[in-house]
Amino acid sequence: MKFEKSKKMKQSPIFIKVYDLSKWLLEHSQKFPKSQRFVMAKRVENAILDLQDNLIKAVKLSKKQSYFLIASDIELEKLRKYLRLCQDLKLLTFKQYEYASKEIVEIGNMLGKWLKGE
Repeated sequence: MKFEKSKKMKQSPIFIKVYDLSKWLLEHSQKFPKSQRFVMAKRVENAILDLQDNLIKAVKLSKKQSYFLIASDIELEKLRKYLRLCQDLKLLTFKQYEYASKEIVEIGNMLGKWLKGE
């Protein structure tokens, strides 16, 4: 049973999307100016990594699944707001912001379906 849960995480599109966005964000946040690396970069990095952690917990701790899915949704919303701020502060180009936003919408749609039990 544990093997099946682990296998499910690796193959699930939401885990793949979140992993890919995590990698992309971590690579881009390292390029933020020094003055923002410990402010906005840290917030963005924490939000995406906490999102990933909560999704893992939702699979592993099935009795508290809805709690961790809601926590994931909160982290996704925080990430959405932080990225908008990053774009407004010119830490991300419009094209980079557009890419990340599209990914967040897709992840949000997947998370919403999971929350509804589809």
